[in-house]
Amino acid sequence: MKHRKKRTVLAAIQIPRRFLFWCILLLVCFAGFTFSSVRLLFRGFYPWRLAAKTAISGVSPEFSIIETVEFPDETLVFLKYPPLTPLFTKHDIDCLYLTPNNSSQSPHSVENDEFLSQQIIRCPLIKPRGMLTSLSVKPTGHTFPIGPTRRWHSLAYEAMIDHDNTTIVFVKGFNLRGGKQSDPSKFKCVYGWDVKKPKLLLHSDVISIAQEIVRCETPLSILNNPQRFIDSNMDQPIKVSVRMVGKEPLQSIASPKRRLQLNLPGQKQHQMCVCTMLRNQASFLQEWIMYHSKIGVQRWFIYDNNSLDDIEDVVKVLSVDQNINVTRHVWPWIKTQEAGFAHCALRARDVCEWVGFMDVDEFFHLPTGLSLLDILRNQSQNSNSNVAELRVSCHNFGPSGLKHVPTQGVTMGYNCRMIAPERHKSIVKPEALNSTLINVVHHFHLKSGFRYANMDRNVMVINHYKYQVWDVFKEKFYRRVATYVSDWQQHRNIESKDRAPGLGTRAVEPLDWSSRFCEVIDTGLRNRVAEMFTDPNTGNLPWQKSLT
Repeated sequence: MKHRKKRTVLAAIQIPRRFLFWCILLLVCFAGFTFSSVRLLFRGFYPWRLAAKTAISGVSPEFSIIETVEFPDETLVFLKYPPLTPLFTKHDIDCLYLTPNNSSQSPHSVENDEFLSQQIIRCPLIKPRGMLTSLSVKPTGHTFPIGPTRRWHSLAYEAMIDHDNTTIVFVKGFNLRGGKQSDPSKFKCVYGWDVKKPKLLLHSDVISIAQEIVRCETPLSILNNPQRFIDSNMDQPIKVSVRMVGKEPLQSIASPKRRLQLNLPGQKQHQMCVCTMLRNQASFLQEWIMYHSKIGVQRWFIYDNNSLDDIEDVVKVLSVDQNINVTRHVWPWIKTQEAGFAHCALRARDVCEWVGFMDVDEFFHLPTGLSLLDILRNQSQNSNSNVAELRVSCHNFGPSGLKHVPTQGVTMGYNCRMIAPERHKSIVKPEALNSTLINVVHHFHLKSGFRYANMDRNVMVINHYKYQVWDVFKEKFYRRVATYVSDWQQHRNIESKDRAPGLGTRAVEPLDWSSRFCEVIDTGLRNRVAEMFTDPNTGNLPWQKSLT
C-alpha cells in the first residue's frame, strides 16, 4: 500500500515536470521565432548593412549613398551626410555610370533635404537601362560605394505618422482606381530595415487604401521609439512598405516620420493657405503669389516637382524681400499630384483653417471686390457650419492673339476666354477630409457629416490661363503631373476634358493657335491687377522684370 501511494505521488509529480519540459521547449522555439522581430527594437543591430563605407580623400566617411531610384527618364541618388557638414553642389560631383569604361555626366540638380540629412542628386538616365549609378567627387575622382537600386514602378516612396498614430504610406505599383477605395483586407503593412527579408519584419493591418495612399496600424514598438526614425547618426532608418496578401511587399525607401505637429487648441495660425505642385514655373511664380497674397492668401506650400529653373531663388526673394510666408518642398516623385496634394493637406492641417489646391496658371478672381478672407469669414458665419469645401468654377483663357510671353504677366496679357466654365477647384477645411485622403486634384472626399457648396461665379471664380502662347503650353503638353490624367502624347482618352481640344497627340503648333479658345473678352481681373499693382511713376508691375 505504501509503495502504491508512493508511485501515485511520483506520477502526480511527473506530470507537471513533463508539462514544464514542454513549456520550456515551446518557449525556446517561440523565442527563436520572434527573435528576428525583437531585434527591430534594438538600435545597434543591423543584420543587412549596406556595403561598408569607404573613406574618400577630402570627404567625410559618413557620406554614403543610401538609395538609388530609377525613373523612366532619370535616376535619383539619395546621399546621406553628417550634420554640420558642407554640402555638395551640382558643380562638386558627377554622376558615374559603372560601364566597362566608367562614363560620367553632370547631374541635373542637387537638392537638400535637411529634415532627413540627405541630398537628392538627379542623374541623367543612360542606356542600357539598369546601369548601376554612383557619384564621383571633383576634382579627385573618388567614388562612393553603390547603394541599393529601386524601380519607380513598384515602390513605397514616402511615409509619415499621423496624429492618430497610424502610418500613412505613399506607394507606386498597385494600379488602384482613381477616386475609389479598395478592400484593405487584401493588403498588409510591413516594417523593417529590409522589406524583402520576411523573417525580419513587423506586420500590421491596413486600415484604408485608395489610389496611392495607404493608412496602416503602427506597431507599438515603432511608436515607442520615435528617435529611431529621425536620428541622423543611424546607418539605416526602419522602412515601411505594403504588400498584397500572398505576395511580396513593394520595395521601399519610405521611413515613417513624425512630420506633423500635435493638434493645437484654439484658432489656427492662418485662415487661408494654398498648396501647389509645379515644374519649371519660376518665371510665373512672383505674379501668382504676390497677387494672391494681396487678396488674402497667408501661407504657401510649394511642391517642387523637379524644376531646373532656379525656383529656390524666386522663393527666397518672395519670403525674404517680400516677407511672404512661402516655403518650397522638394517632391521628386513623377505623376503623383494627387499624392502630393494629400501630403500637403496633412502638413497644412494644423496651421490652416482653409486650404486651396490650385496650379500656378490659376488665379482667383473676386468680381465684387471682396478679399478671400471676407468670403471665408462670411462662410464661417453662415448657419450651414457643416460646409467644409467651397467649389470654384474655372474659366479657361486662350492665347488671346499673342505669340510671345506677355511681359506684364498672364493676368494682363490674356484677356479672351471660352464662354462656358469647365470643372472647378476647391478650397477645403483639411481636418474635414476623409481619412483615405482621396482626391482627384479638383476636390477631396469629405468625412461623413460635411458637405460642399458651389460658389456663385459673381462672387468668386478662377481664371485658368490654360492655353497660353505655344512656347509655354508645350511644356504642359510634354509633362503632366496628375496620376490619373493621361499625357496628351498618349493616344487614349481622346475626348477627355484634360486634353487641348483639336490638338491631337503631337506637340506641333497649329497655325491658328494664337486665336484659339477665344469666345468672349474678359478684362475683369486684368483691370483689378492694374489698379492694385501698377507703379504710378513707371507704369510697371512688380513682377515685370522676371518675365522680360
